[in-house]
Amino acid sequence: MNKIEKEELEKITSQQVKMTTILNEIGYLETKKHQMLHNVSDLNEVINKYKKELQDKYGEVNINLEDGTYTPIEKKEDVKH
Repeated sequence: MNKIEKEELEKITSQQVKMTTILNEIGYLETKKHQMLHNVSDLNEVINKYKKELQDKYGEVNINLEDGTYTPIEKKEDVKH
């Protein structure tokens, strides 16, 4: 029976274990990424709902996130020639 040397077999199996570990980690990270993208989508819905509430209360404004002051957004009129 033909066989490779013990050290060669150990090296191959060690490499395969490392590869499997890396591929498992990639799968974990992809799953985590997918969940995080769902979290972003959910948060965007919450943000947009709150923006609408603030817009209904204050109109279209820019809000300074440091001190809460706001300024109205000036609407540009279409200029027709």
